[in-house]
Amino acid sequence: MEKQKELVFITVIGQDRKGVVASISGYLYRKDVNIVDINQRIMTDGYFVMSMAVDAKAATVSMTEMSRELDQVGRELGMQVQIQHENVFRMMHRI
Repeated sequence: MEKQKELVFITVIGQDRKGVVASISGYLYRKDVNIVDINQRIMTDGYFVMSMAVDAKAATVSMTEMSRELDQVGRELGMQVQIQHENVFRMMHRI
């Protein structure tokens, strides 16, 4: 039987620059986090926006560590990176 996914949502926002996708996806690869869905675009005035849904079921780091480390990757890129577990997302968007 297949393990259920543990979805985490990642949002990256900042001025467009090269290497953003490679840096974030490279970090996730090294931590055994699988990208399930990704959407990115360049908006007005060169703002880069990327949203990802990832499966953290096999992650080699905790959510706390992942959040801290992705925040550091974001700072190095001059970007803001936010992560949110699916359970928190569902609770915040309940009707």
